[in-house]
Amino acid sequence: MEIKATVLCENYVMFNEGAVAEHGWAVFLETKAGNYLFDTGQGKALINNAMVLKKDLSSLKGIILSHHHYDHTGGLLEVLLVSGPVDVYSHPDLFKESYSLRREGKPLHIGVPFRREVLENAGANFCFNRDWREIAPGIYLTGEVPRRTKFEKGDDKLAVMTKEGLVKDNMLDDQSLVIESGDGIYIILGCAHSGVINTIMYAIERTGKERIKALIGGTHLGAVGEEQRKMSIKTLRDFNIERIGVAHCTGLKASFELMREFGERFFFCNVGSVLEISCLHVA
Repeated sequence: MEIKATVLCENYVMFNEGAVAEHGWAVFLETKAGNYLFDTGQGKALINNAMVLKKDLSSLKGIILSHHHYDHTGGLLEVLLVSGPVDVYSHPDLFKESYSLRREGKPLHIGVPFRREVLENAGANFCFNRDWREIAPGIYLTGEVPRRTKFEKGDDKLAVMTKEGLVKDNMLDDQSLVIESGDGIYIILGCAHSGVINTIMYAIERTGKERIKALIGGTHLGAVGEEQRKMSIKTLRDFNIERIGVAHCTGLKASFELMREFGERFFFCNVGSVLEISCLHVA
């Protein structure tokens, strides 16, 4: 085992005394090249769960953000107060003004809950990228994921403020982590707003490896239309996926459908879940 990925924030927690759940996502990565944090949850659970699970946030070499939503960035300030100055990898659209249209009446702001200057004063050194980027040996951030499937249309309840007013947010800032091993790849999703199938196809294209040792994280199948959910689950069967651990925005209905499709290969990726990865390139 050369990389250990431990879920610190997720919607559910089981059999971890003292840990708490929240609507959010964060994964602590221990590698030979240093420790990294992928997303930060809402900020209500991260510090507590890191202490319970004995993960040292002061040791972070970098923080990686999958996208701008509050349930992935809300813990950023608290982490910075522990870690001190650190590189924060994200898309340049991180601070866009975005909203959820799910509630009746006034749109709900769901972007980063802190101003950029506040985070920078706390030690954030933002490293923005739109393209595929190697964060550490064998660990890659996808950058913008090409939208190639016809059925992955995204979430029409997400909006971004423009000069013309609120328009659908196409979530170009959505990114995932890809970790390369000797005989395949591991994919850690944030919310897969780009489409879980689009994300998998892009990871295979960039690495040249078709075997997916594990796919974990939010698939956003709980918030999209029935047609997209059914087509995504059907198409997932076409890939060589050894293990699939769903979380966060996948939704219970989609989770049960995936469990039925994948059987023994399926698991719930909740707080405290651990994925051990044999990485090809870590020095």
